[in-house]
Amino acid sequence: MDTTKENTNNNSKKKVVLGIFFVIACAGILFFMFYLRYKSTHITTDDAYIDGRIHTIASRASGIVKNVYVSTNQFVKNGDILVDIDAADYDVTVREEESRLNAEISRKSEIESKIIVLTNQLAELGYMVETAKANVELQEAKLRQADLDIKRATDLLKKEALSKEKYEKIKTDYDIVFAQAKASREQLKQAKSTVETQKSLIKQTELTLQSQNSLIKQREAELSSAELKKSYTKIYSPSDGYVTKKSVEIGNLIQVGQPLMAVVALDDIWVTANYKETQLTYVKSGQKVKIEVDTFSKKEFDGKVDSIMAGTGSIFSLFPPENATGNFVKVVQRIPVKIVFDKNADTEHLLRLGMSVVPTIYIEK
Repeated sequence: MDTTKENTNNNSKKKVVLGIFFVIACAGILFFMFYLRYKSTHITTDDAYIDGRIHTIASRASGIVKNVYVSTNQFVKNGDILVDIDAADYDVTVREEESRLNAEISRKSEIESKIIVLTNQLAELGYMVETAKANVELQEAKLRQADLDIKRATDLLKKEALSKEKYEKIKTDYDIVFAQAKASREQLKQAKSTVETQKSLIKQTELTLQSQNSLIKQREAELSSAELKKSYTKIYSPSDGYVTKKSVEIGNLIQVGQPLMAVVALDDIWVTANYKETQLTYVKSGQKVKIEVDTFSKKEFDGKVDSIMAGTGSIFSLFPPENATGNFVKVVQRIPVKIVFDKNADTEHLLRLGMSVVPTIYIEK
């Protein structure tokens, strides 16, 4: 009887153990299914970091640094002056260009005045031409009359109706009128020639004025260039942000293109997450993202997928892969995904460029 009871107890224990094992197995299967479901809808990677815009501040003018208005990690606003370079040499250049420009403007005024004088003279010469024309008409009229008189006198002389003395006087008057008519025609010809010469001189002077205008434009451009170079002696912040990598001090001699500092704009940061290509099957722009930052382990930031890079990281490397040139080994590639933070995710500017993050993309299937 005791043996039967013991067997019954053993069977009961086995059933309990089997039941517990069954429950645990079912729970494990459910957990595994939920885990697979979670992994298929929550795409995560730890190959990610905070990225942003770094404005490298370089000098566009050479010279001695006169003032430095910022310090490392200082917040600056767009348009704040950062560095002031001694502009004495540039001031001299600007004044020289101004003098050259003013000299050319004065020369232009002289040419314009000359054109006015020449134009007035041309008008006077025009009056002289008209006077010469009138004189020619008068002398030609006198010549026609003298020609008639000499013809009549010649006929009368042949008929001995006119004395030789009287005839010679009429002939002398004719010669005088003929000479005067010829002289008037020469005067008219000379007056017209003088007018044409004057017109050519005016035209030549106008061409000189055009060349002078071009020269003035050149001087104005040179002055603008000098003023522009002078403006480069004051260096301003291109955006709101924090000063980093400051390497300039008062008294330094700097050259064109020399980096002086950087301004990091923390108002415009994002996450660059390098996901495996096999993880991006259902990833698309606009999907919700939860971002964990290593620095703030208990704080999550909200964001969304902005875009997926047009190529893998390796394809843009210095030495991109050439699979056709050797033995091929398939390697899962990583593709950068840009994730932007929600508008009010980092109002206190806690995040810094380069921080390691773990983003999780929520996929809806």
